[in-house]
Parts: sequence; C-alpha cells; structure tokens
Amino acid sequence: MQWKDRKVIKVVTGVRRCGKSTLLQLFSENLQKQGVSPEACISINFENILFEELKEYHRLHDYITNRLQPKVMNYIFLDEIQLVPEFEKAIDSLFLRDNVDIYMTGSNAYLLSSELATLLSGRYVEISMLPFSFKEYYQLIGGDKRVAFSNYYSLGGFPYATTLTNPTIYREYIQGIYSTVLLKDIVERKKIADVALLEAIIRFMFDNIGNLVSVKKIADTLTSGGRKTTASTVSTYITALKDAFILYEANRYDVKGKQYLQSLEKYYLVDISFRTLLLSSRNMDIGHVLESIVYFELLRRGYKVFIGKIGSSEIDFIAYKGEERIYYQVSASILDTNTKEREFAPLRAIKDNFPKYVLSMDDFPMSENGILQQNIIDFLLE
Repeated sequence: MQWKDRKVIKVVTGVRRCGKSTLLQLFSENLQKQGVSPEACISINFENILFEELKEYHRLHDYITNRLQPKVMNYIFLDEIQLVPEFEKAIDSLFLRDNVDIYMTGSNAYLLSSELATLLSGRYVEISMLPFSFKEYYQLIGGDKRVAFSNYYSLGGFPYATTLTNPTIYREYIQGIYSTVLLKDIVERKKIADVALLEAIIRFMFDNIGNLVSVKKIADTLTSGGRKTTASTVSTYITALKDAFILYEANRYDVKGKQYLQSLEKYYLVDISFRTLLLSSRNMDIGHVLESIVYFELLRRGYKVFIGKIGSSEIDFIAYKGEERIYYQVSASILDTNTKEREFAPLRAIKDNFPKYVLSMDDFPMSENGILQQNIIDFLLE
C-alpha cells in the first residue's frame, strides 16, 4: 500500500507457497474496492498453463500493452515472473509508460540477479515475504497459545498447511513444496547433475541449523561419510539453497572489534516443516529451533540480524535497524544455574546501553542488571 503509484517496480520475493500470489490477489481486490476498474488490473500467473505462450517476452509485452486502459493508472501483477526468459526487457519497456504500476513475485533470487539489477538499477524495491509468523499463525488457529506454539514449532507456518488437520495430507503437501523447490528452483535453475549430493548437503544443513559451520567443514564431513565432494561444490549448492529462499545466512560481528567477520556463519531454515519432513524429530535441538524462529521474527520486524562475538563468547543475535541495536540470547530454559550464567555472561560483557534480552520458554521473571528475560511466546506475540 505504501508503494502504490510510486514510480518503482515492486518485487515480492520469498519461498514457494509462502503467500505471494495471495498477497497480490488481496491487493488487487483492495484496489477495486477503492474504485479501480477490473480492466485496469491485469494479472498473469506464469504457473497457469493458460498463460504458457506469454513466457516469450515479446508476447508478454504485447499482451499487456493491448489491454492497457487509457487515461488511468493500470496495475500489472506478474506472478512467478522468473519463468519468463529475459522478462526484464518487457518490464523495462512497460516501466517507461506513465500509466503503469508494476508488481512482480518470484520464488528464486534470480529475479534480483545482476541482469535485472543492471537493467532496472534504482527502479525497483524488494518486498521480502516469509511464511506465517507465530503471531499470524495464532490469529488463524486461536486456542491455547502454548498448544498453538507447540504445533507451530514442529509444523511451521506455510499458510495453506495450517488448514490441514490430517497428518498424512499435511505431510504430502509439505513434500510437494519441498520437491517443487528442489527440482524447479534448484536442480533446473542451477543445472545440478548430482541430485543425491544436493540432498545430502540439504540434510546436513537442516540438521545443523544454528550451528557455526564452514563449507570446508561440510565438505570434509560428507567426504568422511563416504560422499566425496569439495568445498567449492558445497558453496555452489548452499548458494542455490539461499537463492531459493530455503536457507538464510547470518554472518558474525565482533562487538569489541566493531568489524564483520568473514569466517564461519550460521544458517537458518525458512520453515521448520522442511526439517520435520526430512529428519522427523530425531536429534531435535530445541534451542536451535527456537533460535531459528526468533531469527525470522527479527527479520519480519525489519531488522538486519548478525551473530555476535565478544571475546571467546557468542551472542545469538544482534539486531540492527537504523541507529537502533538490540542484543538477544535464546535458550529453551535458563532455570539451571549454569545455563543461566552461560546466557547472561556475554550480555554483561557488552558495555553499551542498548537493550539486552534473554528469550526462553520460562515463565519466571529472571531479569538482572538491566538484562531482561522474556518468554519466547510472549515475545513472538508482541
């Protein structure tokens, strides 16, 4: 709504089935309620076979220009635009018109590749979209918030999946999303020949969300397990997973040295349902899953998120927004004295006056020395 009629292309990105198409549909309906004629809202979903012939950019351009209404603003909605080779040429031409407002979605970072960035430099804005936050999930599900969070923790937040109460149908739906992303957004796009190796890397990454890893460590672990590979190949496949919005990378920041660190990163999984699908509940590290949920909540709130390092200690997250900075530690529980000390100590070592939080599933207030403890569920429902 804030970008409506502004002379920039709106690009909505995110993993498949997170709700991008529905978002455009709702926005189009909203425009029409405000008096925009249906003829001035041109919607094309390139996953729909009815628009198969428009995957050639000249035809796409002609189709749209022939339907533009004179003397009014026309709203163009292009769903999964990355399926159109050289789509940016058609978009660039349409963008030159004064009576066109363009909205696009894509499930692959190819949409914002160097080709598009070069051609449309400074003329587009990215609107990142994720599956449901817990707050959105809870608004839909209702009931006891702890029961709802328990379900969200294992089943994730893909919008349509939240309506599926039959476990078998739910699993088949998540399997369908995973298979589509794997085959269409990764294997096809990146021309990957060794799919078995890709899946081995995926399993490793899903099993190590929230752990500090390096591509060399991943390559060495897989090679020692009998699947020979190189750090270069692992790096290529991880990039493909990031481009498909499956994995998100959090880099490290040295608080004392005030510099970004180039070695060792953490990766978080866009929706925990994928991990449950592939790994079930085995070796489920509660703390790291909670970390992943908090990481994406901070992204939703508009923060840039880094892993903090202070001396030999680690801070789970440093969240930046303009001049604002907040430090977070995440733990399943801090009732144990040693665990509490481990979580509070790095925050005590920070000498600035920015807010510092320890998020856990505990209900007992355990704040001290200006460091606030908060229940994770309450934090997510803010």
